[in-house]
Amino acid sequence: MKEKKKNNTMAKIYKYRGFYLMFLPVFVFAIIFFYAPMLGIRYAFTDYNGIKEPTFTGIQNFLRMFSMHNFWSAFWNTIQISIIKLLLTTAFAVIVSILLNEIANLLFKKVVQTIIYLPHFMSWVVTASIFSLILSPSSSGLVNTFLVNIGVLDANSTIYFLGTSKWWRPAYYIINIWKETGWQTVIFMATLAGINTDLYEAAAIDGAGRWAKMRYITFPQLRNTILTVIILNLAKVMNLFESAFVLQNNAVLDVANVLETYIYYQSFNSGSIPNYGYTTAVGLFKSLVGCVLVLVCNHWSKKVREGRGIV
Repeated sequence: MKEKKKNNTMAKIYKYRGFYLMFLPVFVFAIIFFYAPMLGIRYAFTDYNGIKEPTFTGIQNFLRMFSMHNFWSAFWNTIQISIIKLLLTTAFAVIVSILLNEIANLLFKKVVQTIIYLPHFMSWVVTASIFSLILSPSSSGLVNTFLVNIGVLDANSTIYFLGTSKWWRPAYYIINIWKETGWQTVIFMATLAGINTDLYEAAAIDGAGRWAKMRYITFPQLRNTILTVIILNLAKVMNLFESAFVLQNNAVLDVANVLETYIYYQSFNSGSIPNYGYTTAVGLFKSLVGCVLVLVCNHWSKKVREGRGIV
């Protein structure tokens, strides 16, 4: 019996050998760049500067990490910035998707979709450069110039949006909405396209207007998709780096420094000999928190898909 199962398995592998061959490069890539680096976890329990041999220190790096004010500041900044960014971009993506769905002219609809998708394909370096000019406090800053011209600001009291702790986060959220909203509309547009048109026709016969159709048909149909997108993206809240790194500066680190930029500064810009053991410990802690979030999000996403547990 076992021999027969083995032969069947080998026959299936041979039959689908082309698929396995296509999967091989992805498998090798995953091993080299995702699993092999996990061997470096051992450095989290050592004192290691990249030159001398690592010295085992047990949990000293973790004790140091939990006692550092800068670490906890970066940790809470990561949670707050990521979750608020997720909620805002999702909300705007839903609104834009509904508005696009209401456009009757197909050509105009496609043009608008293309325009709002384009920012997603720009690198964060280019995006940061553009908005640094737009939000500049100098005479070249578009926003400050506009506010001065309409009398909201005085010419000598312009706002440095990306250099002031009070304004950095609002500016950051607006930039993220501009860049990512268009791309997130893809999944919501797909959901809207799958709504049975008979529901709208029946609602129209009953005298429902456009807003009533949105309220009683469109939003309920989108509910599970919205919840699933939010829950699945919660698993990524700890992986915030590029967007924060290119937009932050020393003046706003108290509100802009996140865990991954904290690790970067501790490794390469600390002003002293780096302790890679310590930064590895921070990275390991971040990964463990992310792993817990993935498991929790996976549990709740199953309930959402099954229509249980969340109203």
